[in-house]
Amino acid sequence: MEDHEILLKFQNPASRNLAFNQLVRKYQSKVYWHVRKMVIDHDDADDLTQDVFVKVWKHLENFRQDAALFTWIYRIATNECLNFLSSKRRKFLLPLTDVGAELAAKMEADPAVAGDEIELKLQRAILRLPDKQRLVFNLRYYDEMPYEQMAEITGTSVGALKASYHHAVKKVEEYVTRTTDD
Repeated sequence: MEDHEILLKFQNPASRNLAFNQLVRKYQSKVYWHVRKMVIDHDDADDLTQDVFVKVWKHLENFRQDAALFTWIYRIATNECLNFLSSKRRKFLLPLTDVGAELAAKMEADPAVAGDEIELKLQRAILRLPDKQRLVFNLRYYDEMPYEQMAEITGTSVGALKASYHHAVKKVEEYVTRTTDD
């Protein structure tokens, strides 16, 4: 079902629940994996995905359709991730590198995160990036998202996103090369 059909159904109180269920079915997996790449832990990703859809439910009738529905939902998910990571840092008084190390330890302990040594090095390198750089890297590298769509989601200019991605790639390459040489 197309987004505009879902939105039309949502406007009708009689079909609102059905429309929302269709929206969740359409986007739940994408949102979950977007969140999971940022927070690593399955339980945290599950909770945040649920929080995202609660916010979508509360605010969908005010959605102005300036952007695509998918972009709007991803923006909510992105903000939830960044707020969660920031809150985690404040709550435990952790510097950025300690949060990255904690996430890396969770990733390596998770049986669902299978991968060869190169993939694990890549994931460790990505986790060492600052949150916003990691977000940009994941959206571009894994989701192959155009910079223009990323700009709508993050509220950042295309030029800044390109620079951020470039810096992230350099840091990832440097980490992978350095740990391969060891």
